[in-house]
Amino acid sequence: MIEKKKLDFEKAVLIGIISQAQDEEKSKEYLDELEFLTYTAGGEVIKRFTQKVAMPNPKTFIGTGKIEEVRQFIEANEVSTVIFDDELSPGQQKNIERILECKVLDRTTLILDIFAQRAQTSYARTQVELAQYQYLLPRLTGLWTHLERQRGGIGMRGPGETEIETDRRIIRDKIALLKKKIVTIDKQMAIQRGNRGKMVRVALVGYTNVGKSTLMNVISKSKVFAENKLFATLDTTVRKVVIKNIPFLLSDTVGFIRKLPTQLVESFKSTLDEVREADLLLHIVDISHSNFEEHIDSVNKILDEIGCSDKPTLMVFNKIDAYTHKTIDADDLVTEKTKAHFTLADWKHTWMAKLDDSCLFISALNKENIDAFKDSVFEAVKKIHVSRFPYNDFLYQEYE
Repeated sequence: MIEKKKLDFEKAVLIGIISQAQDEEKSKEYLDELEFLTYTAGGEVIKRFTQKVAMPNPKTFIGTGKIEEVRQFIEANEVSTVIFDDELSPGQQKNIERILECKVLDRTTLILDIFAQRAQTSYARTQVELAQYQYLLPRLTGLWTHLERQRGGIGMRGPGETEIETDRRIIRDKIALLKKKIVTIDKQMAIQRGNRGKMVRVALVGYTNVGKSTLMNVISKSKVFAENKLFATLDTTVRKVVIKNIPFLLSDTVGFIRKLPTQLVESFKSTLDEVREADLLLHIVDISHSNFEEHIDSVNKILDEIGCSDKPTLMVFNKIDAYTHKTIDADDLVTEKTKAHFTLADWKHTWMAKLDDSCLFISALNKENIDAFKDSVFEAVKKIHVSRFPYNDFLYQEYE
């Protein structure tokens, strides 16, 4: 059964660049993430290609020599899909497809495809479909002829599978209808949020695959879908949670990622409204990831873009059970200690020390430090709750 499943994976190669803005180490990390995205979408990466460039080639993104090397490899290994780590212009995609004669995707298309695969509710599917049409509109000319040659697989879910519509007016009409549908649903969701009353709202935010849904299940004792793949959760889940004697609403939102397509940010506006309207944010971080600090920056950037950077926030460093660090022998006087050698105790004495009580270390999977986590959430929620319902202050005395 396992071997059969492997055969179902679509062969793919990845292409990234090394530039002044993106050194070799950063390029490798981005390609690692792109490989995980490819696996999530149902692909198997069999080779990576990178090229040092001052700036991307305006016609083919990478140089002619490198693209010929890629062409020879995919022809010799029967590769069906080539995925670029950066967004391609419509002209670049058309030129590359003509040379390679196979399916050419970029990071944005791949993320849109995963969203299409993961969307469960009608609302999420509508949001993804809108984002896909907005992205595909300027790429119609080259894309539809390509789809005539080869249907299905990664990057082809959603609108591309239904019908080859070469008329841009039809696509624009579809976009207009989807926007109207989303506006209608947005109004319904706004009413639902309004009907929740004045209960304190807490939102889980963070990079994708940091364990938000697992933590949601632990706190709310519910069964929100959680999986070790990117974007396991698209639909916002809201649960009523009671810690000690205070009830509040906890929402699990879509995970963020670097280079998140602008079409998705716009389409998932209502989902992000759960974050905008939250009274407290729980910023979940996968501390076992070697570049978790950059993930924090990426999430903070998106929070700033949607006007949520000033909200009360608890930093929750998850997956301490998976955290590892390099060691230095006592008699080693040459090796310089770097972040890779930091223990959790070392990290607590870095910039994290400034967070004081707003910094928590847990393992949602193994339920480590969950009681301490709940105490911190309780105190933060209580502070908001007391300001909203001062006449209930006597209820908290036994917990002082």
